[in-house]
Amino acid sequence: MVIWGYIARQVRRWNAYNRTIAELSQLDDRTLGDINVSRSEIRAIARNAAVQVA
Repeated sequence: MVIWGYIARQVRRWNAYNRTIAELSQLDDRTLGDINVSRSEIRAIARNAAVQVA
């Protein structure tokens, strides 16, 4: 049942991606600037966060 493990991992990655986008999008521009993130970088950061999910 290797396929179920793969599907579960993809779901966890999808959730991490969406959660990261939602959390960063709620921050105002000044707060994002404080952590050196621009709005255009949010999706790339979310992709990196999702890849790191095991």
